[in-house]
Amino acid sequence: MTSPLLAHYTYRPEVYDELCGEEGVRPHWQQFIDHLDESGSDVLKARAAQLERGIQQNGVTYNVYADPRGMSRPWSLDLLPLILEADEWRGIAAAIGQRARLLNTLLGDLYGPQTTLAEGLLPPELVFGQKRFLWPCQGIKPVGGNFLHLYAADLARSPDGRWWVIADRTQAPSGAGYALENRLLVSRAFPDLFRDMQVQTLARFFRSLQSTLASQAPTDGEPPLTVLLTPGPFNETYFEHVYLARYLGFPLVEGQDLTVRNDTVYLKTVSGLERVHAILRRLDDDFCDPVELRADSALGVPGLLGAVRAGRVLVANALGSGLLESAALPGFLPAICRHLLGEELAMPSVATWWCGEAPARKEVIENLRKLVLKPTFPGASNEVIFGDRLGEEQLAAVAARIEADPSAFVAQELVKLSRAPVWIDGQRRKLRSRAMGLRVYAALTPEGYTVLPGGLARVAGVENTRILTLQKGGSSKDTWVRADGPVSGFSLLHSTIRVDDLIKETGTLSSRLAENLFWFGRYSERCDAIARLARLALARLSEGRQAQRAGALTSLLELAAGARLIEPEVIDAPVAKAELDLFRAVLDRHAEHGLAANLQRLTWCAGQAREHLSLDHWHALKRLSAEIETCRKRVSDVPALLEFLDEALTTFVSLSGFAMDNMTRDMGWRLHIVGRRIERLDNLASQLSTFLRAHTETSAALHRELAIEALLELCDSIITYRTRYRAQPALLPALHLLCMDDANPHALSFQVRMLSNYLVRFNGESGGLGIAGLESAFEALRDFPWQQLEDCVTDDIRNAACLTLANHFDSLAAAGRHLSDQLAMRFFSHTGRTAQATFAA
Repeated sequence: MTSPLLAHYTYRPEVYDELCGEEGVRPHWQQFIDHLDESGSDVLKARAAQLERGIQQNGVTYNVYADPRGMSRPWSLDLLPLILEADEWRGIAAAIGQRARLLNTLLGDLYGPQTTLAEGLLPPELVFGQKRFLWPCQGIKPVGGNFLHLYAADLARSPDGRWWVIADRTQAPSGAGYALENRLLVSRAFPDLFRDMQVQTLARFFRSLQSTLASQAPTDGEPPLTVLLTPGPFNETYFEHVYLARYLGFPLVEGQDLTVRNDTVYLKTVSGLERVHAILRRLDDDFCDPVELRADSALGVPGLLGAVRAGRVLVANALGSGLLESAALPGFLPAICRHLLGEELAMPSVATWWCGEAPARKEVIENLRKLVLKPTFPGASNEVIFGDRLGEEQLAAVAARIEADPSAFVAQELVKLSRAPVWIDGQRRKLRSRAMGLRVYAALTPEGYTVLPGGLARVAGVENTRILTLQKGGSSKDTWVRADGPVSGFSLLHSTIRVDDLIKETGTLSSRLAENLFWFGRYSERCDAIARLARLALARLSEGRQAQRAGALTSLLELAAGARLIEPEVIDAPVAKAELDLFRAVLDRHAEHGLAANLQRLTWCAGQAREHLSLDHWHALKRLSAEIETCRKRVSDVPALLEFLDEALTTFVSLSGFAMDNMTRDMGWRLHIVGRRIERLDNLASQLSTFLRAHTETSAALHRELAIEALLELCDSIITYRTRYRAQPALLPALHLLCMDDANPHALSFQVRMLSNYLVRFNGESGGLGIAGLESAFEALRDFPWQQLEDCVTDDIRNAACLTLANHFDSLAAAGRHLSDQLAMRFFSHTGRTAQATFAA
């Protein structure tokens, strides 16, 4: 080992090392190691930093339950790939293709004639004794006749270099999307080397999956629509769901986005109900249908199994496929393979004994110290017991547990995992070795199963571990499979766009996504309004309750009370009490109408609509959420809170600018803007109503003037007022500017005009959506006798006019909320007459 990088690399002859053999670096690694040596440690550290930045910029996450970082936990990826030569990979691909074919055939047998049970090749208890055998699926033949469209196998290499299968993933295999993202990031870190080493590309595999689902789906002559069904953002691999859906061109949906009518699955879209022909699911079997499978599931689609039974939809993988993920199954596969395929199993599984059989149980108990004990069925327990780590009393206790419930345990040979090189941050010119496993993927095609030329390699996060899991600190690797000759440049993306391929608007927009874009707009405006009001009120409070500023402060606190940010009695309370209540309104997550609670709602909607947002704005929101946590620890620090509110308002303004300048003008964007306009109208009308009711009770002219100035500042119209009138704030021009000025983007007139313009484009149904009521409420403002607010009229006339005007504002706000409800029924809920008409169409 002459490479400086390998000076501290630990070679262990008792296990297989992917990089090194007894004679040094393996030939297919030599080019890569030479490149690392030529690059030097500074270049490699820069590339590692580039890789980390790529993960951050792309928002690649892997959610770990109970992890303090929660949904923001970054994906872990090592700089160095795993490299496999072409000859070796051909053997792996052939074996995995055979295994996928075998398991697909076995599922058809177990949910059909059950010859393997009749021949005694598989104990009935391993089928009927677990929850993953779905009785309602018995006798159902999937559309196209195949159960497995996507299969994954976890592999480990034995000390002599042979590969073993240590687990089968047949239900909803995860990780292929992460493998694709790993390839993108690592190939960018080594672009020249990636090309020169002739690494096979991955796109054809995903194209095969995409085209197979489309070709096998029951379309009845319609253009096929395939969706990717996800459990939602709290799933640990949610990023992958988003990533794969975008890459494959499938709408990402949750169970609530789909509905079943007459044994046909439909996607709820803003254009109505659109038939779904195929579902690529990432949801566990029993959660998929609360009607026939699991009644407490809130994630599935009621009636989905009925649609499958009727042959009206393709579900991949077929419901019930999780049956084959039992740890006991590998011990029976060699005989099953001979029975079902007439072939010998090409790649062996790790030696496995099911304790439910007396001879196997006896052998397990006698050799327990040399074995690994696992639960027979997934989900029964996460406990893995290593016999060589137990004392005599513990061995006896485990043996007693096996005797008490033998069918619950499986024993496997202890796997000595192979080792692979990893780049440890901070280790200058040094590589370390870590235990490694490889997950490979097979996808169904018309010609059989094709295997992804690569996979998701996983490495241990620490030395001397026996379990590879990303949930407990492990990392991943890209897997480079070298080709014998030139590498195909095929890409899933169109290389040539013709006139017929031109697209005028974004494709199918689900109602849930549209609803989140709508509420993302509303919560953005709501957070902005709360932050402005809190900032102004805190700034005035910091000046104390001086008489010359009392009018503005009292007015702002009354507006805060009207918005339910503070209690009404705080208006006349000491400064310290008012400041404390405003702190709570900004920082307390339990203050329902406060900033922190609405920022959480805004971030949730942003997470649901991430594919429509730039990474810059996603990061800005996440950063703002982190800053509010920091600010929460500095109670009563007014300057710090004001600084945070300044930052928050900058973020909200940037979100507004992004919506106007960067988002594509499709249906989702229109609903987003409509949400913004409705919220701004509701907020402004409510503030004006509260202000006018309080204004009638204020007698001092100076207080009134300062209160009007504060209102203009709150509504971001003070500069426009001063530029236009060059006079002290007065009630009539201020209200006219905020109500009737069609050129002022913060005026009610502007909101109504923009809403009318956008809603007319919603299939010509604006009248049925409640816009007529909104326009009628605004017409009452237009007809209002504004001369009654002139300075020359008596206080009684002016106060009566203020109260009348306040009632008009309340009516306008109510009309805006009614419009929001009508939009929800028409585009999001699909209930009521509008939904029925849509369905009938």
